[in-house]
Amino acid sequence: MNATRFFLAAGLYAITPFASAQQAAGNPDAAKQYISMCTGCHTIPGYQASFPRVYHVPKIGGQSAKYIESALHAYKKGERSHPTMKVIAEGLNDQQMADIAAYYAARGSEPAAVANK
Repeated sequence: MNATRFFLAAGLYAITPFASAQQAAGNPDAAKQYISMCTGCHTIPGYQASFPRVYHVPKIGGQSAKYIESALHAYKKGERSHPTMKVIAEGLNDQQMADIAAYYAARGSEPAAVANK
């Protein structure tokens, strides 16, 4: 009986990373309901935010999905410092972050007007 439990537990452990990877895959279409909070700053070339100090706001269209997702997690954990981004990231779960990252990674260097359609 103990051997059966061991093999069952080992089997579940082995598939857990696969299941997590499957869930974390970003869906660009699902992100469309969240991106309005990103568009106002991240689609304007050369945009700078001025609160609480002047920040250069990067254009994120075409950036690596892995990079965008990693940055969102870093803002959520407080490893990156920007008050607005921290609040936004804290309101997102892992799947939403993956979806947003996939959306912007697929945008390339499209002008803002095209990217928002």
